[in-house]
Amino acid sequence: MSHRLLAVVGVLLVVVGILAMSSFFIVDQTEQALVLQLGEVRRVIRTPGLQIKLPFVQNVIDYDKRVLDFEPPHEEVIVADQKRLVADTYTRYRIANPLLFYQTVGTEEGVRGRLSALVSGSLRRVLGSVTLNDILSEKRAAIMRQIRDEVADEAKGFGIEVVDVRLRRADLPEENSQAIYARMQSERQQQAAKYRGEGAEAAQTVRATAERERTVILANAQRKAQEIRGDGDAQAIKIYAQAFGQDKEFFAFYRSLQAYRDALNGRDTSFVLTPEGPFFRFLNGWQGRVGTPPAAGTPAAPAPAPAAPPAGGARQP
Repeated sequence: MSHRLLAVVGVLLVVVGILAMSSFFIVDQTEQALVLQLGEVRRVIRTPGLQIKLPFVQNVIDYDKRVLDFEPPHEEVIVADQKRLVADTYTRYRIANPLLFYQTVGTEEGVRGRLSALVSGSLRRVLGSVTLNDILSEKRAAIMRQIRDEVADEAKGFGIEVVDVRLRRADLPEENSQAIYARMQSERQQQAAKYRGEGAEAAQTVRATAERERTVILANAQRKAQEIRGDGDAQAIKIYAQAFGQDKEFFAFYRSLQAYRDALNGRDTSFVLTPEGPFFRFLNGWQGRVGTPPAAGTPAAPAPAPAAPPAGGARQP
């Protein structure tokens, strides 16, 4: 009897253990759960802890309560200025209504496909109404908020709350990048050539102005110099005239010496002059007043002969 009793008790314990394992379950603090009975939702559990359900009849589906990330594939869109862009986005969302989520999409894999379509449609609509410069400017934040709001409104029907949609990267297609870079380089080169031409023109204008001012300054300086030289020469002639006017004989002698110096300077120039001419009047022993020189062609007066000695051979002192 005792052996049978022990066997029965053992069987009962096993059955109770199996029933307990099928009846009790734990909801983690990062999760929320749905209790289903024959495919129909009976309870929605949002609080963590130990929970109970009917064994073998009810089953539990767990959903994450945390913010989830989703990265859809790259999208090639055309913006308002007809430029093609490759847009790379990511979406962050959480399951706000697990019952509606289960009824519409069921699983996270199912909602990812729906989100991809929502993000793609909103991305094309919003980016199609803005230009590339808007995307690359401070308007980028407003564009991303608009995309997020559109996706969030449409995603409420799936029981999810869209937290954020970000445009992580917006690049030109590879086949268009090189052509655009070449055009940008050509535009920069044209702008540089324009600036160089304007600089050369400005430099030429500055040089022409400086040359004109230089010519005017030199002309004024030369005119002033000529005036000063003229005034100096006039003053010198006046001084010479006053000086030589005081002694005309000395003036004639001085001018003759200047003529001798210029004519007899030892150069190769040859002169044919007669010694009796007036040119050499100061070299022919001419006597008398310098102010009354002998007439042209008149020989100079002979020098006086020395006095004869006195009689008796005595020398006169």
